[in-house]
Amino acid sequence: MSMLTRRHLLRRAALSATAVTPAGAALGAVTTAAGATALAGCQPGEDAEPTEPAASSAARLQFPVNFGWGAATSAYQIEGAAKEDGRGESVWDTFSHTPGRIRNGDTGDVAADHYHRYAEDLDLMRDLGLRSYRFSISWPRIQPDGTGAANQRGIDFYRRLVDGLHERGISPMATLFHWDLPQTLQDAGGWESRDVAYRFADYAATVFEALGDRVPVWLTINEPKTVVQNGYLFGHHAPGRQDPDAAYLVAHHLQLAHGLAVQALRAEGGTGRIGPAFNLHPCYPADDSPAAAEATRLYDGYENRLYLDSALKGSYPEDVLADLGPTSRMVRGIRDGDLEIISSPVDVLAVQYYTPIYVTANGGTVRRWPTSEASWQQIYPDGMYDILTRVTRDYGPIPLTVTENGLPTPDVLAADGTVEDTGRVTFLRDHLAAAHRAVTDGVPLESFHVWSLLDNFEWAEGYDQRWGLIYIDYPTQRRVLKRSAHWYRQVIADNAV
Repeated sequence: MSMLTRRHLLRRAALSATAVTPAGAALGAVTTAAGATALAGCQPGEDAEPTEPAASSAARLQFPVNFGWGAATSAYQIEGAAKEDGRGESVWDTFSHTPGRIRNGDTGDVAADHYHRYAEDLDLMRDLGLRSYRFSISWPRIQPDGTGAANQRGIDFYRRLVDGLHERGISPMATLFHWDLPQTLQDAGGWESRDVAYRFADYAATVFEALGDRVPVWLTINEPKTVVQNGYLFGHHAPGRQDPDAAYLVAHHLQLAHGLAVQALRAEGGTGRIGPAFNLHPCYPADDSPAAAEATRLYDGYENRLYLDSALKGSYPEDVLADLGPTSRMVRGIRDGDLEIISSPVDVLAVQYYTPIYVTANGGTVRRWPTSEASWQQIYPDGMYDILTRVTRDYGPIPLTVTENGLPTPDVLAADGTVEDTGRVTFLRDHLAAAHRAVTDGVPLESFHVWSLLDNFEWAEGYDQRWGLIYIDYPTQRRVLKRSAHWYRQVIADNAV
């Protein structure tokens, strides 16, 4: 791998959809120049209820009948109960307890205490009118050491959760892996070890057998790119490595694990639908030069096509493989039959959109739009349209679901018990309008999940950033619906934005 490639990979790591600024870093300057034309192939409760300005019926954007309005969470970010009922340690337990890794020394030990308060949270979901709830299953809660017999207490928790969703008329959407790898498997090599992909398939089969057809939609690996970039390139996330050569071997093994899990569901005879969850970034040239277009094409290869092509076309992008070089651990780690496993047919593709990327002629990046409190996130709703239509154009009419979209805002619990997150309302309204435009133009989008249902442990940012529709007062664990939650409830009721 050339030094130039190594530098470019490290730049990409800083722009992962869940990337974070190291504790204490200042927010970068925002460039507000108009965006460049997209490159072809890289296109784009008890609280008083606030009232929203009434919109005329002619101005409303009506979504398809039975559209799946939802919200999303992940296990380590909300569950807490880190050492209860037989749960083992994950890489995030280790990482968050390592001094200097997480802002303010925060951990997910308690988080939003969802493990104990899930029934209350289910009632809040029902009161919001959610039709779908996307959550993740904690691997170390099911298999404390990453292998072997299931921990029955862990299985029972997710059975209660799934049953509670059905009782409230909410469709479960379960993610098998949202980054909480059992620490024992990390000690044995983690995702650098090919064997871990097979251990994941065993774990997936255990979960399929336990929950069966009670879960209609399964997602395999959440954002493999973020594990690669933030976990192995930039080191912001567990396991905190900075090793580009290891990173893309990890990418291959994560993709292999996805394919093996798909095969495990088919072997189990389950009727549930299954697919991966990819965070996709529309990539645009920063200027009109041929060099910027060429650099953008390669950047898109690392950001999007590496994952999309292997899962949906059965091949890795040739330009990415050439850029990595024949001696890279990833290229040497691809075995006969791997791509056939990785491209095992799926039923749905989960798309997570947060930010665009603008690429310069030398492979660097620039900002074109204002950012949220997360300095890596440029607010560009048209990117939602571009990435959804690009997926349909390039990969065919596979059913799509948006499983994450949202932003952090400076939420404060007022004396009157309200939280005025008007910035989140504007953000969601604009992104839903872009999604509606994509549906109108033929994108088979089935559902949309706001990130996140609850304020939570936001990885390296700890509890400093609030992404939820529901405010968590962490000292008391009181739940408070924000203005955005009341607004979203009306969107769901009207099936329109």
